[in-house]
Amino acid sequence: MKSFLLKCISISFVFFMSFKQTTQDFQGQAYYFSKSTMDLGTWGARMSEAQKKEAQARLKNRLEKTYILSFNKEESVFKEEEKVDAISGATDSWGSNFTRGEQYKNVKNNALVQSQEFYGKRFLVKDKLHSISWNMGKETKKIGQYLCFKATASVPTNELAWYDFSWSDIAQTEQKKDSTEVPEVKMTSVEAWYTLQIPVSNGPAEYWGLPGLILEVSSGNTTILCSKIILNPKEKLTIVAPDKGKEITKSDYQATVQEKMLEMRNNRGRRN
Repeated sequence: MKSFLLKCISISFVFFMSFKQTTQDFQGQAYYFSKSTMDLGTWGARMSEAQKKEAQARLKNRLEKTYILSFNKEESVFKEEEKVDAISGATDSWGSNFTRGEQYKNVKNNALVQSQEFYGKRFLVKDKLHSISWNMGKETKKIGQYLCFKATASVPTNELAWYDFSWSDIAQTEQKKDSTEVPEVKMTSVEAWYTLQIPVSNGPAEYWGLPGLILEVSSGNTTILCSKIILNPKEKLTIVAPDKGKEITKSDYQATVQEKMLEMRNNRGRRN
């Protein structure tokens, strides 16, 4: 344990000194690729292998995504690169209602600003960053040219995908109303790999709070991996928070989405 701590201190000092010598305008871009597995459940048990492959191909745009994280020492903007569906030639308009929008994080001010669009209406979600209690591990590995250290955490599932929607969310909300018991908080295990060579406390998606940039993170059925990093690009980056849309908190945004989806379901039921 002592040798591990000395190793961390030595690496931290070397890269802190080199980082300190950089200008106040230190910036960078990290390119990430995310891949999720699809759980077909009992429905999948009735499908042939050919049908499963076809379903995965059609959902590829939702299961495989690419992102760019633009960052400086305190701020970042995380944005998805939009892709055209290889089969239909269209973008995933339905899925876009429940995906992460342009995300701004300020780790110094503990601030989150995220642009979300839901059925043609734009929202500007403003809230605090969820604080993650990381457990620092001893394991190391190389990701590209960067030496990375392992960290793990257990995070409320709802905090990792608050912009998404599931019919089970409505069921849980209704149970809370009818019950006096404190509901159990569902947790998700997270494994992250960060590098001290880029000593910024940032990372992709909802992940942050480590002493170096997070280059890989796995949680639930999704892994996000950094494929390329550009430090101090020649062309200065503009890192600003989105500013258009109705201002709302994360919890109020979730309630708005659930209310709209419940309304749509009830309207369909009346027509039938």
